[in-house]
Amino acid sequence: MINPAVETSDYIVSPLAKVMKHLHYCTLTLCLLLAGCSAAKYRAAADREGSGIIAESERQVFGRASRFLVDTAYSNRDPEEISVEEIRFERSPKSDRRRKLTLRDALGIAIANNHAYQLQREQLYLSALALTGTRHQFAFRFTKSSADLGIGRSKDGGLKGDSDLDLTLSKVLKTGGQFSTTLANDLVLYFDGKPKVPSITLTLTQPLLRGAGAAMAAEVLTQAERNVAYAIRDYSHYQKTFAIDTVTEYFRLLQSKDSVRNSYQNYIDLQKARDRAEALAEAERLPRNQVDQARQKELSARVSYLGAVESYRQNLDSFKQHLGLPLGESLQLVDAELEDLKRMGLPPLASVRSFTADDVYKLAVSRRLDVLNTIDKFEDTKRKVAVAANALQPSLSIVTDASLADQFYGSFKPGQFTANAGLKLDLPLDQLTSRNAYRESLINFEKQLRTLASTLDELREDIREGVRALEQERENYEIQRNALKLAEQRVAVTPLLLEADEADIRDQLEAQADLVSAQNAVTRALVNYHVARWTLLKNLGAMNVESEQFWLEKQDLPGARANVVVPDGGLPNVDPPDKVFGN
Repeated sequence: MINPAVETSDYIVSPLAKVMKHLHYCTLTLCLLLAGCSAAKYRAAADREGSGIIAESERQVFGRASRFLVDTAYSNRDPEEISVEEIRFERSPKSDRRRKLTLRDALGIAIANNHAYQLQREQLYLSALALTGTRHQFAFRFTKSSADLGIGRSKDGGLKGDSDLDLTLSKVLKTGGQFSTTLANDLVLYFDGKPKVPSITLTLTQPLLRGAGAAMAAEVLTQAERNVAYAIRDYSHYQKTFAIDTVTEYFRLLQSKDSVRNSYQNYIDLQKARDRAEALAEAERLPRNQVDQARQKELSARVSYLGAVESYRQNLDSFKQHLGLPLGESLQLVDAELEDLKRMGLPPLASVRSFTADDVYKLAVSRRLDVLNTIDKFEDTKRKVAVAANALQPSLSIVTDASLADQFYGSFKPGQFTANAGLKLDLPLDQLTSRNAYRESLINFEKQLRTLASTLDELREDIREGVRALEQERENYEIQRNALKLAEQRVAVTPLLLEADEADIRDQLEAQADLVSAQNAVTRALVNYHVARWTLLKNLGAMNVESEQFWLEKQDLPGARANVVVPDGGLPNVDPPDKVFGN
């Protein structure tokens, strides 16, 4: 008998009201879940997983992990808030104040702002993001989720319709198989007060021939993991190349500044020479045609100075682009950086002399990150051939499934279930696609083999050329220093000879021209030597760019003997032609 005091109990609520109430709760719950899973949370989850993969791979490749960040100044902002006008304003100079830029500052600005550098970061991050998707394929995941709410009310007050809730949880196995669990429930019976036990089905499929085994089934995962390792090596190699390029551009600019100063001083000195020539001509001690020569040289020096200024400004604009700064930004480079390089002199690479040419080559092969990538990609093509060959086999799989019997909660017996097992054979009658894929894998293997051979040949040649260039730049520097000493002596002596009528104005003009040329040549040779040294160290895989002033460090190869001292000022004997030609 119904208790009249309980007027709002479920006993007097119609079945349709029950459905509406439960649907309301379900809708509210779903909305709360969707509100909690904002786009920002998805992004944060992707960043955490991607950064973790990069750190994990770095430890495997280098034995340590660095702090990797892919975000820029715009990353945490809504794209709709960023306007073209804002970008235009950002690319405009902020003030007329000249920024003093040390080499260390330049490296930091370039790493933060250079577009190509940021692209390398993003490529590394995207490779890690791709791996998260591949790993997800081998994790337990819901592959199907559906709810059919087709519910109605019959004439007798009962519910009718076909309302089901299905959930499927699947996992791809690294052995090539696939396991899935499906749960299905009849919502009509649940709301009608006669709920049934959800239908649970377990299914396992395991291939025995085509696609069987971890080497075949997990190839896509193996390749994705190796791609992250390749991206990390490429990124690290790019960092070294980028750092060397930035340092080189900075010193080239200082070299250009030195050339501007030398050109200006030459112009001033030629003005004085022209004044001296005019004074001597007034005293009838010098022909007028030599005064005209002095004026011509003065004008040529003025043109050379203006050309040096324009060249410096163009190089400075190019460097600003490399740093990612607006072209209107005013920069002042620090000349002390070049003075530090001059004080350092020309440190020899004793490590190169400590090994045979073959030893240096083998060491470079084991340390050059881009070469290691080429070697590993060659191994990848071998696996791809095996996978393509496996795809030519017939498909033979073990298929098993187990399902609970259709039961109500009141009479539920877990022992009542059905199970089946069998073999599924799929004979490949049309193998054209698989055949072509296999043949293509063989072609790709040989292509990668040739790429590997070319890479190793280029590496050997880079090292040989690098060693020769280093020695040539060392000798060139000593030659230019001796030439500068002679030019300075001539400039100092020629005016005295001119006063004593033992020389003419042409001698002084030529001495002045030789002086400025020698001054520029010494600075150029100094910078060229260090650029050759940094490049050779990078090609040997021994360049460390992580220290604060790596460009001033005397870096050597592991296992090399102590640096041998090469005296400055002396020139080594040159090889005669017969020795050069191998006669």
